Amino acid sequence: MGTTIGFIGLGIMGRPMSKNLLRSGYALIVYNRSHAAVRDLVAAGAEAAGSPREVAERADVVITMLPNSPHVQQVLFGTDGVIEGARPGSLVIDMSSIDPLVARDISAALLRRDVHFIDAPVSGGEPKAVEGTLSIMVGGGDEADVAAAEPILRCMGASVVHCGDVGAGNFTKLANQVIVAINIAALSEALILARKAGLDPQRVVDAIRGGLAGSAVLEAKVPMALNRDIRPGFRIDLHIKDLANALAAGHEVGAPLPLTAQVKEIMQGLRVDGLGEADHGAVVRYYEKLARVEVGTSIGSASA
Repeated sequence: MGTTIGFIGLGIMGRPMSKNLLRSGYALIVYNRSHAAVRDLVAAGAEAAGSPREVAERADVVITMLPNSPHVQQVLFGTDGVIEGARPGSLVIDMSSIDPLVARDISAALLRRDVHFIDAPVSGGEPKAVEGTLSIMVGGGDEADVAAAEPILRCMGASVVHCGDVGAGNFTKLANQVIVAINIAALSEALILARKAGLDPQRVVDAIRGGLAGSAVLEAKVPMALNRDIRPGFRIDLHIKDLANALAAGHEVGAPLPLTAQVKEIMQGLRVDGLGEADHGAVVRYYEKLARVEVGTSIGSASA
């Protein structure tokens, strides 16, 4: 393929996403603060760059996959940033989950240098990043930019939906994160209810999964809860960040989000308890502590 892609941010999500671009035949230039991640990608066929500026100098399209708004701004506009090396007419695709209002500011700043921008955050966690089946939510006002990005994005996602102008992708992602967080909390409450009632949580789940209570969250998180597995697919720290962005955006547009605020505080409590790096499914641990019971233990050991 003729397009050279730069990829900045090779974390839990970025590393498998970039590998899927390599498998699809794209030439890839990568940069990451962790050299181990860069070495892994070079071994897979990518080329290394020494700075975000160098990535932009060598690439037609630059993708960023970073933790939050300040990280994206630093990579784009800081010392040796993308803006210092980006070619006029090139495209930046930010696939991070950031404040949508910051995404709009970034787009305006890049356009002053004739660098185009779309926001394209993802959902699906590490398993779908590895599979290349992420859901990708795109915000971009220029149809030509969206059209140019789509074949690239489809190498990483099973679903690519243009949601509106710049920022719309991140507003959509925040809506997704609100639903996921509240769903995990509701699932945790239900498992605790079943457990305290002396029922087998797995049988309860088997009985309800075919009805309206069935969900991707139920299928992904119940096995983890029953096996007491909190290895991160998506970390609590990152979900707190997303919910904080959702609340800030909600305040900006006049949307009250009371359940979002409550689940954010539950996650904050888990962070204080040392579980910030755990998977967000560890919300069940909060309810276990309240109810003095473990969902994944045998029925005979439940506390009444």
